[in-house]
Amino acid sequence: MGRAMLHAADRETFMPTIRDAARSTAVMLSAVLMLSTAVPGAAVADGSRAAPGALDWASLPLPSIDGGTLAPDAFRGKAVLVVNTASQCGYTGQYEGLQKLWAGRRDRGLVVLGVPSNDFGAQEPGSNAQVASFCELNYGVDFPLMEKQSVTGPQAHPLYRWAAEITGPQGVPRWNFHKILIGRDGRLLEWFGSPVTPESATLTAAVDKALAQPSPEP
Repeated sequence: MGRAMLHAADRETFMPTIRDAARSTAVMLSAVLMLSTAVPGAAVADGSRAAPGALDWASLPLPSIDGGTLAPDAFRGKAVLVVNTASQCGYTGQYEGLQKLWAGRRDRGLVVLGVPSNDFGAQEPGSNAQVASFCELNYGVDFPLMEKQSVTGPQAHPLYRWAAEITGPQGVPRWNFHKILIGRDGRLLEWFGSPVTPESATLTAAVDKALAQPSPEP
């Protein structure tokens, strides 16, 4: 009888502990799941970036620098290098390399998308017409250019807000000629700081790897 009572007491003593431990474990697992959902593109254990939902080009406003609209089909199924540009920056000479990169790989499915912005150092003060003329006359640019946009903060173009949600603060442009590489499937693959030139082995290798991916099924 005493042993039975002791066993019952033991169960009453330890059962709350077991229940509390199970409850704590469930709460921790829930928190982990919530965190992984709330931070798209977070790094996984092996150091790679988890890919969230693909970018839908048709859902974006794509105002062209000439006053028209860039066609979403020009980007869908392509590898796209998005660059926030400026005409009065120490990196402005990268326009030449971007044009060569585009000219040499466009037939393989690369699109360079320039996004003129006055966000950094007020180094793109001109009108859209002035920017377009500058790019064409000085660098022979014929890759797509959007009209001037903000690329940082809550007022940034939706493309840059989407990218910021994936990369976190470390992938947000800090200066002109920051580069974002988007794969054929619309997923963000990599980003490169302003000093990384279009001719650099790091960037060209990433672009070629993106071009090697198959186009998604229509």
